[in-house]
Amino acid sequence: MSFRIEGYVIVSADGMLADAEHVMPDSLKFEGDKRFFEQALDRADLIVHGRHSHEQQPNSPRRRRIILTRKIKSLAVDPELPNASLWNPLGASFEEAADFAGVSSGAVAVIGGPVVFDMFMDRYDTFWLSEAPHVRLPGGEGCFTQVPARTPREVLASHGLKAGEPQMLDAAHGVIVTPWRRG
Repeated sequence: MSFRIEGYVIVSADGMLADAEHVMPDSLKFEGDKRFFEQALDRADLIVHGRHSHEQQPNSPRRRRIILTRKIKSLAVDPELPNASLWNPLGASFEEAADFAGVSSGAVAVIGGPVVFDMFMDRYDTFWLSEAPHVRLPGGEGCFTQVPARTPREVLASHGLKAGEPQMLDAAHGVIVTPWRRG
């Protein structure tokens, strides 16, 4: 099995991916980031996320995905979502979950939440960190479990990822995406 694992998140200036109610607010949604994210997921062979994360896009039902949950012993077909498998990491490895989902190689897009992002921290080939510098979400949910004690950039760097050249996604709001690559 050969996978290229990439993470995707947009965060507020204080490193949050959701508000205090664990919901991504409209203030953190930008058209340029949405296009970037959707195009990346359309290229992915497999999407990985937690039970409360979902991209909710027109192509979402067609995407093969693994949803992390503790409600099952190891692996199961998701009875509610087409092309989705349920995975309890305590009962099966990621490779077993990918095989169960029918994917043996290719691009894997990890889209959150914080615990899911953390699980792959030492396996990312690239982590795409989008930042909205004019949005603050006090009391919100950090993108990684170490946020807000550390910034998202500090967390990524501590796992051997190095920042590449940022790309502008929304000039009017200063939203950028930075690829953080291994090595």
